[in-house]
Amino acid sequence: MVRALVSPMTLNLLRWAIAMVILMPLAGFIFRSGSELWGSWKRFAILGLLSVGLYNSLQYLALQSSSPINVTLVAASMPFWMLLIGKLFYGVRIGFKRVVGAVLSIAGVLLVLSRGEWHVLLAMHLVPGDLYMIVATIAWACYSWMLTRPKEPESIRGNWSAFLMAQIGFGVIWSAVFTAGEWAIGSHRIEWSWGLAAALLFVAIGPAIIALRCWGMGVQRAGPTVAGFFSNLTPLFAAIFSAAFLGETPHLYHLAAFGMIVGGIVFSAQR
Repeated sequence: MVRALVSPMTLNLLRWAIAMVILMPLAGFIFRSGSELWGSWKRFAILGLLSVGLYNSLQYLALQSSSPINVTLVAASMPFWMLLIGKLFYGVRIGFKRVVGAVLSIAGVLLVLSRGEWHVLLAMHLVPGDLYMIVATIAWACYSWMLTRPKEPESIRGNWSAFLMAQIGFGVIWSAVFTAGEWAIGSHRIEWSWGLAAALLFVAIGPAIIALRCWGMGVQRAGPTVAGFFSNLTPLFAAIFSAAFLGETPHLYHLAAFGMIVGGIVFSAQR
């Protein structure tokens, strides 16, 4: 909706800067001199780079040359990358049930995106934006696995606002660097309007603060491999919201896709 109004790196910086301002009354204290944050600054710098800095920047960059359908399709590979990174770097065994769950989940996403007509998928082709989204998905998978190996002080990890602020604070620095590069090469743009302001406020509160917090809690309790399957509910929710707010008629393939995606989650979560 806003890609014609603001360039991707600038959008990402504004989004997280607003989120940081919102959190400042709750967690601004962690930036004080003597805070335990500075003893773990390298870890939070990496967490901020992988999530705030890279994932969202690359996602917005991908949407400059790729379609939302393509970006969602590439993002549906999240369970695969979660399993692979867990296997390669954390020694987690890839069980048969999780492989089957991944196949079911991805098949459900394909069903939604193709609207039940497989020739739609055959007509799709890769563009540079899709490659950006692959890198973004890998970065998010690495970030999620890092959350399961806590190394930061309990005073920060036990305080949800401080834990978020530590990541967002360093993430804003990374975003500012990327935005400076965008402006330096002259590819920046921003056209202020009430619509853009509303969109920025939404992404700062919803997908940024609320969703990032919930994702962190979910990953820590269910594990990255199971949590990765839930990301594939996104296109399904998009279809439901389209029916609820845009008057689009729901179809049987939506129900079938729901069964496949949720079935993949249930199947993979079994011990």
